[in-house]
This record gives sequence, C-alpha cells and structure tokens, in this order.
Amino acid sequence: MWSNNSAASFLLTGFPGLEIFHPWISISFVIYVSILLSNETLLFLIREDHTLHEPMYYFLAILAATDVGVTLTTMPTVLGVLWLDHRAISHGACYFQAYLIHSLSIVESGVLLVMAYDRFIAIHNLLRYTSILTNAKVVKIGVGVLIRGFILIVPIITTLSGFPYCKSHALSHAFCLHQDVIKLACADITFNRLYPIVLVSLTGFLDSVLILISYILILNTVMRIASGKEQAKALNTCVSHISCVLVFYVTVTGVTLIHRFGKYVPHIVHIIMSYIYFLFPPFMNPIIYSIKTKQIRNGINHLLFLHKI
Repeated sequence: MWSNNSAASFLLTGFPGLEIFHPWISISFVIYVSILLSNETLLFLIREDHTLHEPMYYFLAILAATDVGVTLTTMPTVLGVLWLDHRAISHGACYFQAYLIHSLSIVESGVLLVMAYDRFIAIHNLLRYTSILTNAKVVKIGVGVLIRGFILIVPIITTLSGFPYCKSHALSHAFCLHQDVIKLACADITFNRLYPIVLVSLTGFLDSVLILISYILILNTVMRIASGKEQAKALNTCVSHISCVLVFYVTVTGVTLIHRFGKYVPHIVHIIMSYIYFLFPPFMNPIIYSIKTKQIRNGINHLLFLHKI
C-alpha cells in the first residue's frame, strides 16, 4: 500500500539495470557541450555578421535559442543522475522543469512553422520579401510564437501542484515530464489527460499541416518558373528548413508512438527515445544549416581563420 506523502521529493531515474554504466553513459556530456557550442556559435554569427541580418536568420536565431533552452533545462538533472546519482528533485523544481520542456517544444514547432512561412514569402514574393517581413513584423511573430508556447502549457502544469501524490514518487526519466508526473497523482486527472490531446492537435498537428500546405504552395510557385536552374536555386533555399522539420517531426512521432502504443516495448527503449527527442534535433539543426547555408559556412570559416591568426 502506497504511503500518502505528497511532500516527498520526486525521484528521477537514469537507465534502470545499467547503473554501473552510468559514468560511461554520461559521456553524453560531450553531446550537450557540442549542442551548446554549435547553437551559440550560430547566435553569435547572426548577431555579428550583417549579411545575416535577414528575417530567415532571425527566425533561425530563435530556433537556436530554443535548442539552447531545451538543453540547459534537461542537462543539470540528467548529468546529476548519471554522475552523482542525485535522484531527488523537489516538486516545485520538477513542475518548473516540465513547464520549460513542454513550452519550448511548442515554441520549436511554432518557429519551424514561421520559417516555412518565411520561405514561402521569399519564393512567392521575392521582390517584396523585406517589405512584407519587416524587422517589426519579425519581432511580433517571434513574440507571438513565444507567448503561445509559454501560455498554452500553463493550465496543465499549474494543476500538478494541486494534486496529492500518494503513489510511488519514482519518475521514469532523468527529467520531469507532465505525462510522467501525472501518473503518480491520486486524484481525478481527466483534465490533464484531455487537455494535452487538444493542445497537441492545436499546435504540433496544426503546425505540421500548415508547414505541408506552405510547401505545396512553394512547389506550385517554383513550377511556374521557366528556368530549371532557377527552380533548383529556389528549392535549394528550402533544403535546410525541410531537413530540420523532418528531424523534429520524425523524432516527435517516434516518441509519441512509443509512449502511446509501446506498452510491451522494453522500458529502456522509451528512455532512449526520449533522449533522442531532446538531443537529436538541437544537435542536428546547426549542423544542417552550417552545411547547407553558404553565408553561415563563410561566417564559421571567418571565425576559424581569425582564431588561427
């Protein structure tokens, strides 16, 4: 019988059964560092290089900042569990971490959507691109994306603090997620089960549909261009964004399917998929843009050249 102790700290979990390998698994610290360095390098280049002062790169800066935020949110507890076996986390800290994780996920989805809109304007209305996406409009869009992410998640995180927790306080990951915490509550959690479904429908699913529509319109515009060379040039400006969209939504879909239908899948697979979701997109996004975007490549080469001098 579970003890009725709502004040007890939650307990984070690393890789059950593999505790002896935690010091080796903590080599993931290298991945965290590379994510922070690569995304912060992007932010530095976009701020300092005047050739990158365009709407496309401003949205990329928001994406990079979001990836840095996700990494800094999960890294302390993950490394705390793997390095120090520090599993206890207070309720308040857990709720706040869950709030940041879920909010930033919605923000990232929103940023990918506005980046698709940016590419559509750049191809469909190139001559009016800068007059349509003015700096003021970019700021408004960016603020709107942030507000959407940080406001919509408030209701389900707020309700967590009002629930009694009389079950085991052990969570399934080395970080706090709403769907993980809510399983431990001894109360009517109907709202916390239904609201996320509505939220995912209105954010992730709707965003992905709108991104798809944007690219259908982009393809329609490109097909009207007479020159095959110009068609290829226009589409090439979208490759980086398409790659980031695929990386994000493939990992989101994988995690969702595992959690929803992976009842008989080993728990270690659930854990690994969660780490992939939080590490793979932030790791890949700057690499994709560094490889596929000439201006960013030139900026990195310039930084390396100055460093050598």
